[in-house]
Amino acid sequence: MSKDHLDPARSVIAKVGIETVSQITGKHVSRVYRWMYSKERGGTGGFIPQTDAAVILRHARENDIELTAEDFFAPAAETAA
Repeated sequence: MSKDHLDPARSVIAKVGIETVSQITGKHVSRVYRWMYSKERGGTGGFIPQTDAAVILRHARENDIELTAEDFFAPAAETAA
């Protein structure tokens, strides 16, 4: 993944794997990539939709992947501007 991709989606997807995220959410890989794009590029601004986030978090817990609910939110320093 490129440093042009946006967090927190980039970090979450990197921990789980883009193919795995695609499989467990039922979303095409191109849709998963869009979560890491800016809104100007047709993405979600780095945020994973809530229903998909819940699926990813459950998968992480079941597979001992270090991931918490907080990982799905941008740090306060990034959002306070």
